[in-house]
Amino acid sequence: MTAVTIYTKSWCPYCAAAKELLTAKKVSFTEIEITGKADLRDEMMRRSGRATVPQIFIGGSHVGGCDDLYALDRSGGLDAMLAA
Repeated sequence: MTAVTIYTKSWCPYCAAAKELLTAKKVSFTEIEITGKADLRDEMMRRSGRATVPQIFIGGSHVGGCDDLYALDRSGGLDAMLAA
């Protein structure tokens, strides 16, 4: 299974929803909690080009945020990315 990384903040409901979808699909992921961690926030922004959380990466590909993850799942693309 392809490696999944998700940048989050502890209080973020969109982060919780994204993690909930991944957990429901039995996908293990690496969570990078960036609350109060400027260096990790900067890393996330460098990698994604975005300042909002969550930011989700599957393999070397940037998926985007929570809405992007759910849209990818609805289109059938999420399972394909995870299986690659």
